Amino acid sequence: MIEAFLASWPLFATSYLAGWAIAFLLSLVGVWVVARDQIFLGVAVAQASTLGVAAALWLGGLGAAAGVGIFRGDAIASGLAVATAVATALFTVLRRSGGRESAEAVTGWVYLVSASVPTLLLASDPRGLEEVHHLLFSTLLGATRVDLAVFAALAATTALIVAREHAPLRLLAIDPEIADVIGLRSRVWHAALAVWLGVAVGLSIRVSGTLYTFGCLVLPALIGKHLVREVRALIWVAPLVAVGTAVLGFVLANDWDIPPAHMTVALLCAGLAAVWTRARMFR
Repeated sequence: MIEAFLASWPLFATSYLAGWAIAFLLSLVGVWVVARDQIFLGVAVAQASTLGVAAALWLGGLGAAAGVGIFRGDAIASGLAVATAVATALFTVLRRSGGRESAEAVTGWVYLVSASVPTLLLASDPRGLEEVHHLLFSTLLGATRVDLAVFAALAATTALIVAREHAPLRLLAIDPEIADVIGLRSRVWHAALAVWLGVAVGLSIRVSGTLYTFGCLVLPALIGKHLVREVRALIWVAPLVAVGTAVLGFVLANDWDIPPAHMTVALLCAGLAAVWTRARMFR
């Protein structure tokens, strides 16, 4: 099994490394999504990124029909994916309380809009619709060296920021009201975290797809929450769980000839079920 994986390394090294970098990045960002109990926000942001890609493909089709190629290309699709993800995260996180609708209702509305509109936009464009379905399927085999460099840089930057600002970030995760009392300006911090969430998810969705993106965002932190008691430890346990599971998932997927993204998410789900079972037994 290991020999077969090593034999595939020259062909798929870029995809493997990009997938592990994405797992590290998303799991670290996902600590605050899980700590603030905003798990559904993660799937809504991921789905909103798909809407951004669909909008880019739709605009590209209109531009091609008009003889204008400005809306075509991966850069436009990635830009709109990030923009819709950031807008969704900011809109949900910074939404002021006191409205008649709960945050869960607004997040659910965003998810359903983002899930339905892409098909409507691309219903007459088979190639565009196939691209959206490709994002939902989740695959990592198309990752490029540029993708690897981008996610490696994002992962390293995130780790450095967390290492430097771990104290205020932990307080924001545990008790944002106290953060306001001591003058931390939690609303500004939450806006920054929402932007970073949108950037991480928006860029990941183009490479790894919806399933792998959402799975790596929330499952490692959910598993880690049952393994450690403090957010300080969770910050480092979640990335270890994500990367370790991704490595195992990729090795098994290569040996069994199945999609690595699905194998990794299935292993993470099995791990979460195991810690849930363990918690119930000890309780």
